[in-house]
Amino acid sequence: MLTRLKISGFKNLVDVDIRFGPFNCITGVNGSGKSNLFDAIKFLSALSDRTLIDAAISVCGEGEKTFDIRSIFHCAGGNYNSEMSFEAEVIIPEEGIDDLGQKVKASITFLRYIVTIAYRADNSLPSLGSLELVREELDRINLQDASKHLKFPHKAGVWRKSVIKGRRTLPFIKTENSGKQKGSSIIKLIQDGIKGRTKTFQAASLPRTVLSAVTAENPTVFLARHEMQSWRVLRLEPSSLWRPDKFATPPGLGADGSHLSATLYYLSRLRGSSNKASDNKAALIYDQIALRLSKLSEDVYKVRVEHDEKRELLTLEVVDHDGTVHRANSVSSGILRFLAMIALKLDTRAGGLICLEEPENSIYPDRIPEVLKLLRDIATNPKRPVGPDNPLRQIIINTHSPIILNQVFADNLLFAELKELERAGLKFKRACFSCLPDTWRKKAFPESDTVSKDRLFSYLKSIFPAEEQALDINPKSKHKKSESTDDRPDLQMRLPSFSDV
Repeated sequence: MLTRLKISGFKNLVDVDIRFGPFNCITGVNGSGKSNLFDAIKFLSALSDRTLIDAAISVCGEGEKTFDIRSIFHCAGGNYNSEMSFEAEVIIPEEGIDDLGQKVKASITFLRYIVTIAYRADNSLPSLGSLELVREELDRINLQDASKHLKFPHKAGVWRKSVIKGRRTLPFIKTENSGKQKGSSIIKLIQDGIKGRTKTFQAASLPRTVLSAVTAENPTVFLARHEMQSWRVLRLEPSSLWRPDKFATPPGLGADGSHLSATLYYLSRLRGSSNKASDNKAALIYDQIALRLSKLSEDVYKVRVEHDEKRELLTLEVVDHDGTVHRANSVSSGILRFLAMIALKLDTRAGGLICLEEPENSIYPDRIPEVLKLLRDIATNPKRPVGPDNPLRQIIINTHSPIILNQVFADNLLFAELKELERAGLKFKRACFSCLPDTWRKKAFPESDTVSKDRLFSYLKSIFPAEEQALDINPKSKHKKSESTDDRPDLQMRLPSFSDV
């Protein structure tokens, strides 16, 4: 779980400092930095798994033959920043499984990761240049300090106690400068334990972060790496969602929603094999999916994945109340996207952070509250202990939908806009992510940028003038009984038909 992220020098993100809770909603005009924030999270995740260059390609030119690697650095007046830096405060699982299937355990679960990367001109690669690791740190945030860092509403004695564990007196990764000369930094990897061995690396010669290369010999760093690898930025594409999968396809949604059939089939087999003895209904995973999907479309009767032995294909199908079978390629985009979100909810193996672009896309407006309710259900409940029925998962969405904004607690809302900044005599616009007054971010951290309710209404009126009267964003969200739509009779509208979703 990502609880705080500081970014400077990445695209239009300069001196950005955002604190996150379990569920977060970001709105704002196009070009304000919402997608760049997701790209920054994707880049951090890639740094835990790939080389520096490959991580950069993943956010600025994947699939392209040529690109300028400087495009991920902040640029003002034609001048590019020479460095970009990231600082993330992260809660990791206490236990996990290594690459050999063995259990590993972290010595502490609340960590701060810092990485600074510089651009270096490379004459052998004139169109690319190269990237250099300047600084890398992984340090503990001690148990007694957790309350100073975690200010979103939660039950300290229940939820926080279940996720913040362990102790540590030394950092896990640290950077030391061996001299004043550029490129002389030394990065040290310190093993778990009081007498852990230390490995030393010359920073300038590293093609990847130290974090990305660790094994289970360093269990806490390994689990931090695994946590960051699990972060996903989803941009669901209908053409990927309906595509059949081979039998051998590993389960798990791709960034574009691919492998939905394989994932649903895996979940049905997993639930069936593990729950037959205790609860026969739990084995009927497809019925659970159909029940939830029927809240989006009343025409849905069954959902299933056809297991074609001859072609070795898994194909998603939806059956209506007349018994007509609709293959996934003939099902509406809205239903496919909702099915992907249901898969995320049911796949409790998959923890970590999920970023989702505009979840309202292709969804009938009257049913958008159901989408939001499902997304809230995916995120960890901070009033209950983390466990199999309440996995440590986090959601960040960005949206333009006034319906979503009308349903979201003010505590969970951030407004993205461009603000002018002057530095070294140069003026430029940077992304700013502001909270509403009287919300937990502002109360706990008075220096947080804020957006007035009037300013937010003005923005919404400019893009959806007809919706102005329907908006009721309440800054004092703590006085609301529930964020669920179940207790809002005005939102329990007639379900649209199957073909309209």
